[in-house]
Amino acid sequence: MTELTVQALLDTATARIRDVACAGTCRHRSVEECAGATTLVFPYRGIYVRHLGRDEAVAEANQVLFFNKGDEYSVSHPVTGGDACLSIAVDDALLQELAPREHVRDQADLAFRHQRLRIDPRGQVLAALLRHSLAQGTAETLEAEALTLTLIRRALGERTSHAPQASVGHRKLVDRAKLALSGDLTRRWTLAEIAGEVGVSPVYLTQVFQQVEAVPLYRYQLRLRLARALDLLGEYDDITTLSMDLGFSSHSHFSAAFRQAYGRTPAEFQRSVRAR
Repeated sequence: MTELTVQALLDTATARIRDVACAGTCRHRSVEECAGATTLVFPYRGIYVRHLGRDEAVAEANQVLFFNKGDEYSVSHPVTGGDACLSIAVDDALLQELAPREHVRDQADLAFRHQRLRIDPRGQVLAALLRHSLAQGTAETLEAEALTLTLIRRALGERTSHAPQASVGHRKLVDRAKLALSGDLTRRWTLAEIAGEVGVSPVYLTQVFQQVEAVPLYRYQLRLRLARALDLLGEYDDITTLSMDLGFSSHSHFSAAFRQAYGRTPAEFQRSVRAR
């Protein structure tokens, strides 16, 4: 595999969608790149860190990242395994209609205020449906465009997105916890083990994580594992095997957690992708 693999999924006047995979062989910061267009990036596999000036954002499946046109940035891969993302560039005029005012800067050209927002499970499943259906050629262009705008609206929605509000120090602490969790999604971590990885007490870690991400640490880890399931369901015929590979205690445990998060069972999601 080359360091960067890009698959074009859609290219219309409304949206330009790419499936981008990076091998992540270099763990150090890359040379600086410049974003050629304003792009929303939905990570769905692996993890990386985006460096924008002095600011850093951990990119993983619970987030959408914003690449503003003209931004100079670099990336690093502190955890082995690389990453894969769904990259969506939409016309600025459409983004102006979709983006709530609190998420964009007060300037002539559209630019997002934050590097990232946390997305909810519905946003994750919309991104997965869009990627799978385009990759398999089961989505008509009109359907894919409509689904794209729905995904962006969902990701930017006041009730379904969450911008980090804590101090830089607290965000860095939470980022270290995320890197530990993402390094081994199948591991059945204890709270003491994660706290030990980041060098704080379990009580302090749970309090800070809740403050930064607005969800408990255990639920955040569960969503990472379920997002990996969204990625892999198209490759597995045996859902029990997939649940075991992802570290769930049983098929029923996996199915119940998946249904609670996404409103459908793994088998139902699998059928909806293959039969669109």
